[in-house]
Amino acid sequence: MSDPRPASVRIDLPLVTLNLRDVERETMEVDVLIVGGGPAGLACAIRLAQLARESGDERSVLLLEKAGRFGGHQVSGGVMDPRALKELLPDADLAQIPVSTPVTNDGFWYLTEGRAIRAPIVPPMFVNKGKRIVSLSRVCKWMAERLEELGGIDIFAGFAADHLLYEGERVIGVQTRDQGIDRTGKPRANYEPGYDIHSKVTIIADGVRGNLTKEVVSRLGLEGRNPQSYATGVKEMWRVPAERHAEGTAIHTVGWPLHASEFGGGWIYHLPENLVSVGHVGGLDAADPLFDPHRKFQEFKTHPAVRELLEGGEMVEYGAKAIPEGGWYAVPRLAVDGAVLAGDAAGLLNGQKLKGIHLAMKSGMLAAETAAQAIREGDTSAARLAAYERAVRESYIGDDLKKVRNVHQAMAGGRWFGMARVGIQWLLGGRDWGDELPGEADHERFETLAEHYGDGPSRLDGRAYDGKLTFDKLTDVYHSGTAHDEDQPSHLVVLDTDICRTRCTIEYGNPCVQFCPAHVYEWELNDLKLNPSNCVHCKTCDIRDPYGIIFWVPPEGGGGPRQTLT
Repeated sequence: MSDPRPASVRIDLPLVTLNLRDVERETMEVDVLIVGGGPAGLACAIRLAQLARESGDERSVLLLEKAGRFGGHQVSGGVMDPRALKELLPDADLAQIPVSTPVTNDGFWYLTEGRAIRAPIVPPMFVNKGKRIVSLSRVCKWMAERLEELGGIDIFAGFAADHLLYEGERVIGVQTRDQGIDRTGKPRANYEPGYDIHSKVTIIADGVRGNLTKEVVSRLGLEGRNPQSYATGVKEMWRVPAERHAEGTAIHTVGWPLHASEFGGGWIYHLPENLVSVGHVGGLDAADPLFDPHRKFQEFKTHPAVRELLEGGEMVEYGAKAIPEGGWYAVPRLAVDGAVLAGDAAGLLNGQKLKGIHLAMKSGMLAAETAAQAIREGDTSAARLAAYERAVRESYIGDDLKKVRNVHQAMAGGRWFGMARVGIQWLLGGRDWGDELPGEADHERFETLAEHYGDGPSRLDGRAYDGKLTFDKLTDVYHSGTAHDEDQPSHLVVLDTDICRTRCTIEYGNPCVQFCPAHVYEWELNDLKLNPSNCVHCKTCDIRDPYGIIFWVPPEGGGGPRQTLT
């Protein structure tokens, strides 16, 4: 398989940090530092613990997770291919993972505003029999428990990595987030500086649009051939009446409420205990400057086929998360001196099948094996760690992603033309008119208000939410359990608010107010007001902002959503 990357292209981005400067900090030294306790980071830690047992090598490994507990920041649809987890833990009974069930029935619907046209034959990419419907939050909690049983790994939950540490162009570790800084940026009485953690190898598994990933890709010029593209998934967990529940059913939808030029679709997954995961994905390359993923999801639930399932039920949890959809040619270079990228941080997601959990786990396992061998040999250079990148390309990660390498680019042509091209690609093993279709960054497809609406009104219709089937953003945020210490600097950093007040108001109508699924951004008295305590850590603002002036950086460790079912 060919290398998906071009020669390095550097983009100079500022280092945005909320940590205090010129502060004396404690330094910790470890062999391997894993940043991120999602499926990639946990699989990496488990594999390192296994390798240490097998070899007898004494190796110091530290796992950092910014949530207060494992699973707290995890959101997925989610149907999981169990392949990687069975490989990682062959003796484990996956049926013991709470709130999970095998897929027994698939469905595929094309939605118009009033009808659901059920496909008599489910497209092959949406056939999920043999896979498991899961709560990713519960999967990660379960994996963390298995890690603790293995032992040998130091685990710091509630510690966010603020930024990477370098010697020249070599990554040597991270600095964790300071605790106890007030909203004006001054230390409070309980101030504790973050640690400088030095490592021989750093596994960067900080998730989609992670702050460390964004930093290292920019600083070291690691971009893929195509820019990464994203979508935002918005999800609620419902408990529905037993007579409407069909455990093991996985339904995917396309069509309404998205316009034909917009990328995305919906899902309905039936879990145990009368729980249903219902959600909707909207591409962040939408031309409409007022595109609102949360609003699209609420509209989706009013479709008669969805309403019929949910009415009389209870919404029990909410979550939102950006999704890397760019495909194989948007994957960055995965190895540098002293560090590798894994999981969603590396863009390892099959956007056609909506599968990324098993690819994240497999990448974490391969990263662990490469790091362990590199440390044993005393060589953690980019040249040595490039074995990880080769292993990714040669594994089923590469096979999976190469087959769908042109899907997102094809869908940029609109729903019908795009679906036809994707069907041809399926038959040709991923090829299109050529082997590689060029892609665009999401913001390049963004239109101004004048371009999109002309002199006519915007598409915001003022539709009210009923509080039973449909919910406003603040109600949904409440159901995510999101909480932050409010006496701290905003972790949504807007570099130039004059642009918000002037150009953005005129050109785009302040789209952050619309695209944020958590009501973080408000326009009040001709000025931007931030509500960072609402943030569900989806990263949509960092991606969709047309000027690139919004930076998501980690708040104090432990803050954010407290997912238990998503």
